[in-house]
Amino acid sequence: MSAHEAAIETHEVGSKKLFAIVWFWLLLFTGIEVFLAYLRLAPPLMLTILVGLSLVKAALIISYFMHLRFEKLGLFLLLIPAMVFCICMMLIMFFPDSLRVVDLGVK
Repeated sequence: MSAHEAAIETHEVGSKKLFAIVWFWLLLFTGIEVFLAYLRLAPPLMLTILVGLSLVKAALIISYFMHLRFEKLGLFLLLIPAMVFCICMMLIMFFPDSLRVVDLGVK
């Protein structure tokens, strides 16, 4: 048995049942997001709920479908700070533009 075959055998992979359960939860969260669109909640509350659900969905996708749940901790610790940096850079670059639109009274 080669080293590559041994590495394949020891690599943990989720089962089809686990992926089906995760897919069901993603579908449920998407259904909740669509349902919330019809409730006409206050925008700050709506955005808070939608961003929270999106973060949960992103975590599920990254963990299971991108297989980061089964990776070593070092890779996880490398990717999370990079993701936080990218989000911060997007907020720094795009958030001021959204405030400019609010100040102009554009709807």
